[in-house]
Amino acid sequence: MKIVVLDGYTLNPGDLSWEELKSLGEVEVYDRTPKDKTVERCKEADIILTNKALVSKEAINQLPSLKYIGVLATGYNIVDIEAAKDNGIVVSNVPGYGTMSVVQLTFALLLELCHHVQRHSDAVMNGRWTKSADFSFWDYPLIELAGKTIGVIGFGDIGQKVADAATAFGMNVIANSRSQTDQSHRSNFRWVTKDQVFEESDVVSLHCPLTPQTEGIINRDSLKAMKSSAFLLNTSRGPLIVEQDLADALNSGIIAGAGVDVLSTEPPPGTNPLLSAKNCIITPHIAWATKEARERLMRVTVDNIVAFQNKKPVNVVNGF
Repeated sequence: MKIVVLDGYTLNPGDLSWEELKSLGEVEVYDRTPKDKTVERCKEADIILTNKALVSKEAINQLPSLKYIGVLATGYNIVDIEAAKDNGIVVSNVPGYGTMSVVQLTFALLLELCHHVQRHSDAVMNGRWTKSADFSFWDYPLIELAGKTIGVIGFGDIGQKVADAATAFGMNVIANSRSQTDQSHRSNFRWVTKDQVFEESDVVSLHCPLTPQTEGIINRDSLKAMKSSAFLLNTSRGPLIVEQDLADALNSGIIAGAGVDVLSTEPPPGTNPLLSAKNCIITPHIAWATKEARERLMRVTVDNIVAFQNKKPVNVVNGF
């Protein structure tokens, strides 16, 4: 069985091993694959593994040997799953592998907005503290989270774990989600409308999937509804935000700050307005990428393939 990994570098830039995968068949690993090379590289493949490399309908229709596509991520919009189903090809993803890593980065962004740790450290290293007349100084407002409200949009596993962490900081939690699960164990929690999330939150954190209903959920109107002191966090999907609207809101003081790990186009063009927006922290889509999360991703990917080979596929996203 031939297995082709289209874009293996992000999963394994050299600190993990492909050996378990190689025990399942003949494996070819490409660091990156342009979309015009997919068919050429996969023409004899039984299995394709992809993270962000597109597997289109056109490519699928030209790969008669293909039986299985494994997405090296939770989101699977880079695969035409209907075309795969029409061709009898199973598509699986890897849910839940990075939950705690995403939660961790969510709060790293929030805590940086609250304390500007790196900027204050840079000031110290540049001699500001040595030259200071006082024992303490700060260049930005320092903000305590206890007693403030975090509004979570999307209350699946990640959103609930964000709520757990927020509770540990003494925050109140409000949430909006497509489904309202029982949260009676939380004494600091309320289900609310999206409008209430924007109006009542000191921090709005996005953890919903990208759908036609959620694309552009952060826009001029929702930003205007937020408190001028509020922060916005996005560790979900870039197109949830209308980026020009957010940049305008930050530059004009409509909201106080933002921390995002995802953008609408990745890597972003130099013209992306958030790159020069006030009090905007941007990290390069790294919430998922701790070594521990990538080890889980590799392990579940192998397990998915073994299950498929045993004719009992798991984590299937296209209806088989």
